[in-house]
Amino acid sequence: MSGRILLLSIRPEYADKIFRGIKKVELRRTRPRLCGGDLVIVYASSPRKALIGVFEVQRVIQKPLEDLWEEVQEKAGISYQDFCSYYEGVSIGCGIFLSKACYFHEPVNLERLRQEWDNFRPPQSYRYLTPNEVNIVETIADFDVSKFSQFYQITLNVS
Repeated sequence: MSGRILLLSIRPEYADKIFRGIKKVELRRTRPRLCGGDLVIVYASSPRKALIGVFEVQRVIQKPLEDLWEEVQEKAGISYQDFCSYYEGVSIGCGIFLSKACYFHEPVNLERLRQEWDNFRPPQSYRYLTPNEVNIVETIADFDVSKFSQFYQITLNVS
């Protein structure tokens, strides 16, 4: 199993692109402490408001925006205009390259999360999960995160 497991909030349209194999790089304004093999559990933000799946990190880069765009423009599932708008006010951006992605069998909506996970609050951007929180996710999503690599449905070529 990977070292770190991150809970990441992503807009629903971009989250869906990840799990359909269209988006192979998740963009962030700040670099999370992730490396190849770490896992990311995806929370699709409003209006969907649900945990929807997991992906494995291939690698993470941090570069000046011009260089970042050059490397991710065909893989990020975003227009140049939206890229510039997202990174307005910063000069360096982060790209999280995905190697595997898998939808959960059923999304876990916010109401159920709050029923079964004391004090659950969706992260504004991301947060690292404790082993106990990973167990909660595995139980309510009926998905064995520790065996993720056996269950992935999409292998992404991001070289």
